[in-house]
Amino acid sequence: MKPNVCVYPGSFDPVTLGHLDIIKRACAIFAEVRVAVLNNPDKTKAFSVEERIAMLEKACQNLPNVRIDSFSGLLVSYMRKTGAGIVIRGLRSAGDFETEFQMAQMNSRLNESVESLFMMTSPGYAYISSSIIKQIASFGGDISAFVPDCILPEIIERFQNR
Repeated sequence: MKPNVCVYPGSFDPVTLGHLDIIKRACAIFAEVRVAVLNNPDKTKAFSVEERIAMLEKACQNLPNVRIDSFSGLLVSYMRKTGAGIVIRGLRSAGDFETEFQMAQMNSRLNESVESLFMMTSPGYAYISSSIIKQIASFGGDISAFVPDCILPEIIERFQNR
């Protein structure tokens, strides 16, 4: 496993400033940050995997050590395939910790060489989630303070056309 490479997995539907904060902070620690978009065909998403990858590429264009990718199936399988050994997870609340702790324990059980690193969200982003962004956007609310400027038009357009 490559200790200088981490994976930040998620749905990123859409990417938020909170996600971007975790990505930037991980970039300061690791030589390579792989942002891995989960492709779960069982869940309906507002944006396709390809659209989410494109939005992440725009949002991370000034971060040279970020690689955007996607995966299906188990995260530990993706980790094994890429040779990465560290999973980055952002925590907003105690509820997030409980969920993430359980997933980290299971990932470790499935692949002992996978280590999870939890990063506390910056206080200004603790209340932001993709679900809340989508809800606000669907009612025509202003989401400009919650998502990167470079993808704001795409998100607004998607929800105006619903």
